[in-house]
Amino acid sequence: MVIEQIYTGCLAQGAYYIESEGEAAVIDPLRETEPYIRRANKNNAKIKYVFETHFHADFVSGHLDLSNKTEAAIIYGPTAKPDFKAIIAEDGQVFSLGKITITVIHTPGHTMESSCFLLKDENGKAIALFSGDTLFIGDVGRPDLAQKVNADLTQDKLAGHLFESIHNKILPLDDDIVVYPAHGAGSACGKNMSKETTDTLGNQKKVNYALQPMSKEEFIKSVTTGLVTPPYYFPMNVLMNIQGSESIDKILAKGQHALSPDAFETAANETGALVLDTRDPQIFAKGFIHNSINIGIDGNFAPWVGALIPDIKQEILLITDEGREAEVVTRLARVGYDNTIGYLKGGFEAWKNSGKETDSIISISANEMADKMQQGKINIVDVRKKSEFDSEHIIDAENTPLDFINDSMLQLDKNKTYYVHCAGGYRSIIFNSILRARGYDNLIDIKGGFKAIKESGRFQISDYASPTTQL
Repeated sequence: MVIEQIYTGCLAQGAYYIESEGEAAVIDPLRETEPYIRRANKNNAKIKYVFETHFHADFVSGHLDLSNKTEAAIIYGPTAKPDFKAIIAEDGQVFSLGKITITVIHTPGHTMESSCFLLKDENGKAIALFSGDTLFIGDVGRPDLAQKVNADLTQDKLAGHLFESIHNKILPLDDDIVVYPAHGAGSACGKNMSKETTDTLGNQKKVNYALQPMSKEEFIKSVTTGLVTPPYYFPMNVLMNIQGSESIDKILAKGQHALSPDAFETAANETGALVLDTRDPQIFAKGFIHNSINIGIDGNFAPWVGALIPDIKQEILLITDEGREAEVVTRLARVGYDNTIGYLKGGFEAWKNSGKETDSIISISANEMADKMQQGKINIVDVRKKSEFDSEHIIDAENTPLDFINDSMLQLDKNKTYYVHCAGGYRSIIFNSILRARGYDNLIDIKGGFKAIKESGRFQISDYASPTTQL
């Protein structure tokens, strides 16, 4: 028997490959299917099933492509209503895979169709629980997402269902079962997830706040405290997972269309496409195409794309490091941004060498900002999440979280100079690039972010308060 977690750090997402006696199953696959097919081919195994724990909100699943390429059956738990052929399993239904079995456990709460999958070995002993977004390491799934696609649900109603699922379906299971969740720390599908990506159920019963003895009312209050508005793209990804989506192969072919600087400029002007630069933030700051925005591919790229580009159908033109075009198109497609129409051949260097106009962002050190403060009051903007800011921040800094840059627009004066920082420098360049494209010319980035600010020892920092949520 083989159990492999295929973890994708950008989305903090765990897919699973399970194999026994030449038969394989994949649980919650990402959109690109080739890694799962290659894994099965390595052992001359046939993918028999694609299990989906629920209709995902934070990524577009590869279930349809994988099924089409392997003839594997797609399986959902009770109450799921996909717009394509799938097995809608009953609670407790058992599926055989070689010498092992996988039992469907309906666990509504995160969503109403949410289900866990219990794996038993050839002797009938339960050894693993693939818990989807029902149970995380250190947390449970947030109960406010399904209401975005079902107005009859409220987060309190969903939290109540989740309480029943946890107490009636999961806590009675054996302590030595290994929990394999769909996400870890960094995902917006939970608020307090551990960096660990597996654990025993017995240990989770001891350390997970949501599994401790409490009344249903206490549980509802506990799991709904600290939630914030989910990213804009979540409801749209849910619909794509319900209705079906275009093959990743077609999206890759369309997106990898090389354009000369002249053709790139013409496309940007004629289509209204967003110009997305995915280079390292500090490299971007030194020079970039006017009105382009930066979301670095080596950070939490896909979630930030989803949070910051409101229209999932937006046409996109790419500037990437050479050789990474396919990677960027793939990672955009993971969260449903399927309309990449081309990339700048030769990257930013080709644009610069053609003599076309460029822009830049001033970036200074924490010590240089401290020197500015000694000359008089300056305006400091902290773009970290509210939970980070509440934990500790520069006294008198203004918190304007990057997550909601499209919401509050913005209590900043275009005629004033602002010194902008995040935790380490990734998010502040995103923030600066977006606002610069909107006409804010007086933004100065702080290299190294709050980490460098604290290490300098030259700023008055608020007393540390332990955060209650990671959202």
